[in-house]
Amino acid sequence: MTWASFALRRTRRFAASLWVLVTASFLMIHLIPGDPVRGALGLTAPVELVNARRAALGLDDPLWSQYLGFLRGLVTGDLGTSMISNLPVAQTIGERLPETAKLALPAFAVVLLVAIPLGLVMAVLTRGGRRRGGELAFTSTSVFLAAIPEFLLAVGLVYGFAVQLAWFPVAGRDGLSSYVLPVLALSIAPAAILARIVRVELLSVLGHDYIRTARAKRLTARLVYTRHALPNALTATLTLAGLTLTSMVVGTVLVENVFAWPGMGSTIVASILQKDYPMVQGIVLVYGAMVLLVNLLVDVLLAVLDPRSLIKEG
Repeated sequence: MTWASFALRRTRRFAASLWVLVTASFLMIHLIPGDPVRGALGLTAPVELVNARRAALGLDDPLWSQYLGFLRGLVTGDLGTSMISNLPVAQTIGERLPETAKLALPAFAVVLLVAIPLGLVMAVLTRGGRRRGGELAFTSTSVFLAAIPEFLLAVGLVYGFAVQLAWFPVAGRDGLSSYVLPVLALSIAPAAILARIVRVELLSVLGHDYIRTARAKRLTARLVYTRHALPNALTATLTLAGLTLTSMVVGTVLVENVFAWPGMGSTIVASILQKDYPMVQGIVLVYGAMVLLVNLLVDVLLAVLDPRSLIKEG
């Protein structure tokens, strides 16, 4: 019954959040001041063209009818048609989403591969109040790196490594070297944050009785830290890692524009500037659904790793 109630609660919460997201994205085009079609086509567009485009988008229908049509479209995968390109929004997203994933997923892998070992090493080196200088340097550096916005870090990387040193391409997608700077721009700040969390969680775990018992059994330090300490510190780390992944996907919006990367981030910025509201609406909906799915996956993984959380919620 515990797992059944957990699944019911999570499904109910996910469905309610998804409904709010869908409704908010639908209302987006109706809350914009003025006529969105006129804004997209320009003030000089003929009245006949504006009226025809409004009719094609169904904006002349009653609001409830538009909402039902929007829901039917979502079920069938129809997210509308772009006002600028006249292409289906779903087709454009299907072409651009893989390009965004090519940045976000490698950056997330870099975050995990750097943050978890770094946090573990710093926890071991600074436990018990040792190496105060190293702890201060690590904390100060991680706070400084975490405070730098992705787009500002991206501009700095371009200036230093692409313009001045010419080690990597300035922008665009041309071979593996073009991935280095955008992936670094996305991963440096999250890696600094996650490394601090891993260190704090491990310092807490290293003071527990079962760690002292493992040491009393004369287990090697590697086994104590990797088999006993690290798995018990992963709960908070996994939660933050899920939030990090969602923030990195959203963070690609600005980073893609700095590096002229043909992903969803550059597409939504161009659509906002062109007032292509159906495209913005569809991309916002996809971004929001990705965030909800990642949060749901993290909840399930936490329940698997720590079944006691089910009892606490119940």
